[in-house]
Amino acid sequence: MTSNGVHFRVWAPKRNRVEVVVESGAAVGEHLLRSEEDRYFTGVVARAAAGDLYRYRLDGDGPFPDPVSRFQPDGPFGPSQVVNPAAFAWTDDAWKGRSLAGQVIYELHVGTFTRAGTWAAASEQLPHLAELGVTVLEVMPVGDFPGRFGWGYDGVNLYAPTRLYGTPDDFRGFVDAAHRHRLAVILDVVYNHLGPDGCYLAEFGPYFSDTHVSDWGNGLNFDGLDCERVREFVAANAGYWVDEFHLDGLRIDASQSIHDDSPRHILADIAARVRLAARGRATIVVNENEPQDVKLVRPAEQGGYGLDGLWNEDFHHTGMVALTGRAEAYYSDHAGGPQELVSAAKYGFLFQGQRYAWQEARRGTPTFDVAPWRVVNYLQNHDQVANSGHGHRAHRQTSPGRLRAATACLLLFPGTPMLFMGQEFAASAPFYYFADAKPELAPKIRAGRVQFMSQFRSMDRPDLTGWLPDPDSPETVKRCRLDHTERETNADVYRLHKDLLTLRRTDAAFGPSDVRKVDGAVLGPRAFVVRYFAAAGDRLLLVNFGTDQFLDRAPEPLLAPPVGHSWRVVWSSDDPAYGGTGTAHPEVRDGWRLPGEAALVMAPDPLPPADLKAVRKYAERLAKERREHERTRFWQ
Repeated sequence: MTSNGVHFRVWAPKRNRVEVVVESGAAVGEHLLRSEEDRYFTGVVARAAAGDLYRYRLDGDGPFPDPVSRFQPDGPFGPSQVVNPAAFAWTDDAWKGRSLAGQVIYELHVGTFTRAGTWAAASEQLPHLAELGVTVLEVMPVGDFPGRFGWGYDGVNLYAPTRLYGTPDDFRGFVDAAHRHRLAVILDVVYNHLGPDGCYLAEFGPYFSDTHVSDWGNGLNFDGLDCERVREFVAANAGYWVDEFHLDGLRIDASQSIHDDSPRHILADIAARVRLAARGRATIVVNENEPQDVKLVRPAEQGGYGLDGLWNEDFHHTGMVALTGRAEAYYSDHAGGPQELVSAAKYGFLFQGQRYAWQEARRGTPTFDVAPWRVVNYLQNHDQVANSGHGHRAHRQTSPGRLRAATACLLLFPGTPMLFMGQEFAASAPFYYFADAKPELAPKIRAGRVQFMSQFRSMDRPDLTGWLPDPDSPETVKRCRLDHTERETNADVYRLHKDLLTLRRTDAAFGPSDVRKVDGAVLGPRAFVVRYFAAAGDRLLLVNFGTDQFLDRAPEPLLAPPVGHSWRVVWSSDDPAYGGTGTAHPEVRDGWRLPGEAALVMAPDPLPPADLKAVRKYAERLAKERREHERTRFWQ
């Protein structure tokens, strides 16, 4: 925006003549832009103003929407709209942002998070999320895409928040309200491909790679001819969300499919641009990376890319096998046993370079020197719930006791926990894959979904098409919308999550640490213990996914209380408040009794003086008996 009009500028190296076609307002008409040396075309259109609609005509072709359109009120096929980002009245000047350490992430899809599916409706739920103990909202992609609904991963307008949830200022209002409730907001962004329908970038320039292909189509041109402008297009987009929408960072989708053979990877540029745009505010950049490559979270001086966190598929896979007993397809390398869960607590990733049979290759990288909070753990996310076939959430696939125990692992393990919307109250709504595609694409999407799901042996069946929800049906989307009154209906599940997050926040033993301060041991076929070592006092997390177990012998040092102390139960998943039946103290006179399908947190209590005296007398008697035994053995 200028004092007397609007400044238009577009990169179009494939073109010789570019005109901006203003379609509404006082400046309606075609306005020729002048060419600059770097093949940008620029010019100020007098009397143009915020709210005006426009497109670009390229050598007589088009007109086409702006590659950096701030809003597409009629969708990707319509005109772009001039937006004045400075017009919004922000109230978050005191907000300092958040870094990843110590946070609790909550993933949501705006279109199904509420019945209305808008930014305004989502804002109404912010007080409840803050009360729950969530600190970071991770919003699924909002770059505009064709159709009436979708997940957002086939976006084609990277700079334009989709019109489906409201205006750009409605999005800003959501972020501003979130900050008032001390909630950070990060946005899921897709830089590995763009959608197959409604994308006009190729009309302007070499945005797509001639050599790199992702699982979803041609990758972006980060290392080929004229890649400098494409790199700037993406890096600037990362900074744009932080600058113009006050977002607190990004979640980068499938970063393993962002191909770049340049000396400096585009991911490093993205991370740097986010920090720069924040102007001193703390930021968060996490990413989904199937190989789980810790190089992404190492600082630049150590040869890394400077991101903050990595999603942990291993925790999800072993956790879900523990809950369901099913180990099909990409779960097949996980047994869900106690050793895997102990290792997940201690090291984050389970595969750190070993052979991964499902892929017939080595997978993962070592995390031994990586801060535990850099690993993002989850039991549910958008992909995994939808991949259950029926869209069933975890509580529909296991017993209440096992779910409570697994939730304790999720929310108390050293990694950064992430919840999927509705998980905190066992939402009855499923979450399906949905995409409103044009008629010629819809059958391909349905066939692709069937092909993907058939990797699960239980779903590799001829009639799979008949019972998988139709991705392009409005009814599919309607069924996915949350009913937030279930927060009261399922108050026991909500209370479980809230109490665990309170414990995580208030007990220093469960707080974030740059070094690993836990150890663990297997106690039985389905049982294990994790010990948290803390200056303020150690904690035990006892977990048993199986039936009741009695340990008449306990030769495991992690079970021993600190000298002069005994253990007391400070939290139990079997509390009646969570729908359980209550839990007796697990340490009994003749051993340990571990309740089935339960988790307990124990803390040390100082023994009273009388007990300490008895302990000393007992120790003295044992020492005396040992000395007497040694003398007798010597004379024999």
